[in-house]
Amino acid sequence: MFNDNSIPRQGCLLLAEPFMSDSAFERAVVLLCEHDEEGTLGLILNKPTHLLLSDIIEDLKEKEEFPIFIGGPVESGILFFVHCAFDKLHSGTHILDNIYWGGDFDRLLLLIKENLIHSHEVKFFLGYSGWSPQQLLDELKLNSWAIDTKYDCDLIFLTEGEDLWKKAVISLGPKYAHVANFPKSPDLN
Repeated sequence: MFNDNSIPRQGCLLLAEPFMSDSAFERAVVLLCEHDEEGTLGLILNKPTHLLLSDIIEDLKEKEEFPIFIGGPVESGILFFVHCAFDKLHSGTHILDNIYWGGDFDRLLLLIKENLIHSHEVKFFLGYSGWSPQQLLDELKLNSWAIDTKYDCDLIFLTEGEDLWKKAVISLGPKYAHVANFPKSPDLN
């Protein structure tokens, strides 16, 4: 379906082809946090759970709610995060523009407890998505993914699952916009 010749790189989005059969990545939008000769690590941005950060960390009850997303099938018991608050956290690995991956988790919790950081500035994930160097390239050759390098960074912090995928596909331009309206299953057409 997709035929994008872009090369994956840190900070780009991978958009799953609309009829991908792998349920872990069905209509997934993945932010690539690392991409080098050793492989690729990304976080699925649009797979919400029913959990909130306060469900995992008791001291955060009565504070602003931070939803938790499924970042991918690898290390699904570990919490990861991306943020756009380097000025407050003073830590994290720069991904692109004002987007950072990880950082000082203890400081982050303190900022949340003091209401100094908000849910539009940080997004939490259980697990991550990983590919060996050749694995992702092979999947791209099979048109399993489209690569978006020119998206609005606000997409990263959206919380609507299916809508995020549709908005990301539309951001690829007119060539792909019609794909956003495809049904999840061609049998339903």
